[in-house]
Amino acid sequence: MTAISTPAPVLPGRLEQMSTRIAFFIAGFSIAAWAPLVPYAKARAQLDEGTLGLLLLCLGVGSIIAMPAAGALASRFGCRRVLIGGTILICLALPLLATVSSIPLLMASLFLFGAGLGTVDSTVNLQAVIVERASGKTMMSGFHGLFSLGGIVGAAGVSGLLGLGLSPLQAILVVIVIMVVALLKAAPHLLPYGSESSGPAFAIPHGVVLFIGCLCFIVFLAEGAVLDWSAVFLSAERGLDEAYAGLGYAAFALTMTAGRLMGDAIVRRLGATKVIILGGALAALGMLLATFSSDWAMALLGYALVGAGASNIVPVLYTAVGKQNVMPEHIAVPAITTLGYAGILAGPALIGFVAHGSSLSTAFLLIALLLVGVAVSGKILRV
Repeated sequence: MTAISTPAPVLPGRLEQMSTRIAFFIAGFSIAAWAPLVPYAKARAQLDEGTLGLLLLCLGVGSIIAMPAAGALASRFGCRRVLIGGTILICLALPLLATVSSIPLLMASLFLFGAGLGTVDSTVNLQAVIVERASGKTMMSGFHGLFSLGGIVGAAGVSGLLGLGLSPLQAILVVIVIMVVALLKAAPHLLPYGSESSGPAFAIPHGVVLFIGCLCFIVFLAEGAVLDWSAVFLSAERGLDEAYAGLGYAAFALTMTAGRLMGDAIVRRLGATKVIILGGALAALGMLLATFSSDWAMALLGYALVGAGASNIVPVLYTAVGKQNVMPEHIAVPAITTLGYAGILAGPALIGFVAHGSSLSTAFLLIALLLVGVAVSGKILRV
């Protein structure tokens, strides 16, 4: 009897690169679309800040549970099916988040939304590693730049629709239409396979993968600090009007997005090692400037420097995961993605704990020191 051989996967090309960019845009667009809905959900369910914070943990729990599962599923069924499934979960959850007022239903909706986000985020990074490696070129920063761009478009777009008088549900239906159109464009060229690596479906990260994951944790911790605490710091410590306190994160997001969109050229010119060293140092300098400058305008410049410095560190680290052979990449990529998300989720709580025991300035100083550690690690990590 003649054995039937499985055809080798088609080597990813320009169309697969395009589909990867669209998938990153969908990931950033969908998570940012939720942000303007938070006050509406809070009012509908009559939540106080403490209860809302606990409910938001459901989103994080859903994401963290889904990430390693997505890596295993993508390895078995291919990135295309898993990415489509994750996007469908998001599309199912968003209308619920725009309408439900029951706390149990809101918890379930946030968990579903988080599971969809975790599935898409983990799988698209796995596809990005495969596509970049096949191209032989530096592409990861550009991929992540589309995530950041999607975030800006999602947050600004939904806010604009709400400002025009649309209800949260109407605004979200527009979001879903855009996501479905983008998915239909990308789906034919999403990878029908996942990692070819063999190994268990789940494993605790170790060796260089654990080291890379810890670096991702620190960079995402810094991002979470700017996202959740910069407005509080600028208004409470620097006297900036609360209506403008969000400019700190806006400055960060702008330079983060610009840095990533230009990042592939920067990485090719400087090399991955220098990107980590210089990026970590610049982000640390920005955090120190934002924290210890008495002028709010200089603080905004500091947050912009944090965004510019941190912009290409995580993409470089994902590329490094694709080069290591300590762990199969379908396990390694979800592992560092999960650790990164843990930084964003745990960051606000850790900062609040330090700020309560000491001060917010002390908490930001500790993050700056951790970013210095990331810069030093550039000399240790082989990328």
